[in-house]
Amino acid sequence: MKILLSCYAGMSTSMLIKKMKEHANELDCNLDIAAVPIGEIHEHLEGVDVILLGPQVRFSKDDVIKMVKGQIPVIPIPTQDYGMMRGAKILDETIKAIEDFKK
Repeated sequence: MKILLSCYAGMSTSMLIKKMKEHANELDCNLDIAAVPIGEIHEHLEGVDVILLGPQVRFSKDDVIKMVKGQIPVIPIPTQDYGMMRGAKILDETIKAIEDFKK
């Protein structure tokens, strides 16, 4: 699974990524995750299964959906989950969203 996580500058997500990767290992899930600034999403779309938006850029959801032509789920991360670095919960919900999107 390839996740693109976008925030304002692409730097505040390292701890969240670490927690998501730890949970992916527990699930025996192959996870490729990259953090990029919102302005660079278009440069990193190849092979992406889902785009997660940090709370500070969630207002960009409609623009990102248009950019990907609705072919990839675009999910804003809830502010509380992001702030509390709930990587396991975010990953579980992301996996479910991908499955639901493919239906």
